[in-house]
Amino acid sequence: MCSDPLRCDLMFPPERVGGTPLKSDSIINAAVIGVGAFGRNHARVYQELAKQGEPVRLVGIVDSNLDRADAVTRDFGCRAFGSIHQLLTTHSEVQVASVAVPTAQHLPVARTLMEAGIDVLIEKPLAASLVEADQLIRISQNLGRVVQIGHLERFNPAVRATLPLITQPMFFEVHRLSVFTPRSLDIDVVLDLMIHDLDIVLSFVNSPVKEIRAVGIPILSGKVDIANVRVEFASGCVANFTASRVSTERVRKLRFFQPKQYVSLDYSRQDVLLFSIDSGSEGTPSANPQIKLVKPSVTREEPLQAELKSFLDAVRTRSKPVVALEDGRRALALALDILNVIRTHADKIQIERLHS
Repeated sequence: MCSDPLRCDLMFPPERVGGTPLKSDSIINAAVIGVGAFGRNHARVYQELAKQGEPVRLVGIVDSNLDRADAVTRDFGCRAFGSIHQLLTTHSEVQVASVAVPTAQHLPVARTLMEAGIDVLIEKPLAASLVEADQLIRISQNLGRVVQIGHLERFNPAVRATLPLITQPMFFEVHRLSVFTPRSLDIDVVLDLMIHDLDIVLSFVNSPVKEIRAVGIPILSGKVDIANVRVEFASGCVANFTASRVSTERVRKLRFFQPKQYVSLDYSRQDVLLFSIDSGSEGTPSANPQIKLVKPSVTREEPLQAELKSFLDAVRTRSKPVVALEDGRRALALALDILNVIRTHADKIQIERLHS
């Protein structure tokens, strides 16, 4: 039986990528490319892991904004560089890098790193288009590089605790609401926020998408800021998604129904509740004696720490990451299909207004 739900899909020996596995205590030299809000967190966590005894060393960061880069290096004791070339000229021993630059730069930055022999973690969304995503897949395969995609919620302890509970999901209701910030305005809310939940639901359902209905509108930016989506899968499962980056509150919740069960997951609180309609099951009786409540045990951990440790483990063992390139492409494909449906709906509304 799999002891770690996060890796239950790796019950058999993990698929090898390329290169020779490293010794368990070999120090891995890491860099972070792009230290905006989230890239800075990558630098922080690499440094924290090193202090905790993880064999990793943060050797440098790269950012075109040198003032910002210098500020980060003062906090984390590494060197700042204005380009990847400058980093590699000084630190040719870099083995891994987190790519946290704007989405449009993912392909050229990740390609440069992989061609230099560096394994990469690419923040979500994987790329700006499926053509670019496919290029990244080909490059990684040709060069034998380990590439993990930064779908952070896969490493949320609540998600890990939910995986063993899944039987036959039939209906999802997902909400991800955020207050407005000036970050990530180069992409729509579907690619910025909703893609987290698209990835989770795709991994839970494991069935092809049959139909998409969607509506979205820009409010405070030139991109879609709020969206509501209904996805039907070939299995018959239906998932409703709502994402907003102009909300007055912060909500990150996923709920789903399956035969005789209802599961409620709170990403922020790292909390899971399981309601079972089964008089013979164990659990705390609710107001209805036929419904039993179980609160699965959740081992709390910062998802980014779990994500980077998993990435480093894949690099060390030369194994396929938990969130591989194919997973990133699948989530990206669905997100782009949703945006196409949103645009079609917007065009239809405009036509109707013109003729009203």
